[in-house]
Amino acid sequence: MRIAVFGATGNVGRRVVAEAVSRGHEVTGVARNPVRLAGLPGEARARVGDATDVNDVIALSAGQDLVITATCPAPGDESQLVTVATTLLAACAKTGTRLLLVGGAGSLTVEDGGRLMDRAGYPSFLQPIATACVEQLAACRANTIVDWAYLSPADLLVPGERTGRYRVGGDELVVDAEGESRISMEDLAVALLDEAERPRHHRTRFTVAY
Repeated sequence: MRIAVFGATGNVGRRVVAEAVSRGHEVTGVARNPVRLAGLPGEARARVGDATDVNDVIALSAGQDLVITATCPAPGDESQLVTVATTLLAACAKTGTRLLLVGGAGSLTVEDGGRLMDRAGYPSFLQPIATACVEQLAACRANTIVDWAYLSPADLLVPGERTGRYRVGGDELVVDAEGESRISMEDLAVALLDEAERPRHHRTRFTVAY
């Protein structure tokens, strides 16, 4: 497959690029900072691009089988997630390219039916990004043209081991026997590429966790 990854130099993005390259896909890694692009695997094609510029996205997604976005805004710029989502949706509507978005876990529902981000003890410093992710998902759900899928990670997403194991859920937080919801960034990338190769989710949100 020909895959363009926006946010390719971030914590999740570079693992997605590495996973896609390891599977033999033709990968274009896109980021704003050309210096950071130098750290991508040699098999990936590095391109400077702005995920908030529709013309940039159209040019970079044309001819691709799939666009993946794993952008992560700096603190204070959380609303950029919504801008990126609307820009990518508009561009992919023009190019007819499938779109996979890595979002947040905060809006997943928990055992009482409420949202994770509304649960007592949810870290206050995560509220801005969680709120932006709610709006990001809403922008996706309002789009009925693009073949998109939105991946919410587990509550705890950290660097770790690639096991190739994970469980899939829908809008509800997936927890283990101890009530914890976690996954490594490496296995999140595995789940994303599994979805890329064998699409199961269309215009919907799904989640993965151990």
